Amino acid sequence: MTDEWLSLSDAAKVLGVHPSTVRLWSDKGVLPTHKTQGGHRRYKSSEISLWAESKQRSHEIETERMMQEVIKSVRMQISEGRLQAEAWYKKLDDDARMQYRLSARSLFHGLMNYVATSGADAESESYAIGYEYASRAHRYCLSYVDAVRAFLFFRNTLIESVIKVYRDANVPSGQTAETFGKMYTFTDEILISLLHTYESLGNANR
Repeated sequence: MTDEWLSLSDAAKVLGVHPSTVRLWSDKGVLPTHKTQGGHRRYKSSEISLWAESKQRSHEIETERMMQEVIKSVRMQISEGRLQAEAWYKKLDDDARMQYRLSARSLFHGLMNYVATSGADAESESYAIGYEYASRAHRYCLSYVDAVRAFLFFRNTLIESVIKVYRDANVPSGQTAETFGKMYTFTDEILISLLHTYESLGNANR
């Protein structure tokens, strides 16, 4: 089975790309290719599988590197005093401020997990993060408006950092647009959860 010969279209199906992409990779010498006496391209199943695994590992390493750059950028933006300029942040004591800075981590990890897993468990994840932001705001006596402002501060800081890292890495615009679409979809669900939770907490105290 590992020595099965594949046509160009078969190789494209295995790799999950358009046949023209396989043809381009073959012409550039990127993909291991063989030709029949008639000049037709053929691909060994075993070689295609190994190539795909290697490409996936390289992609994972590159993605991890980029995410580390995003983390550095977020930390730098927060440490530059942007938080101190936020009206809602000025209302908090030192303990509350520390808790909000830590909340950026849960948002980051939840968002990156959502992007990496194509939305698996997105509903429970977005609910949990929204609940965390709402309950923290309610506990520290912030209004629901300030609760939303706090969340949007961290959401926008994170997205700005991703934009910067993607731009510096020259990530293709198509991939960038897809990633940002996922980020906004996920964070919108968090915001909805935040508002529902805050409303529920308010009603419980009446």
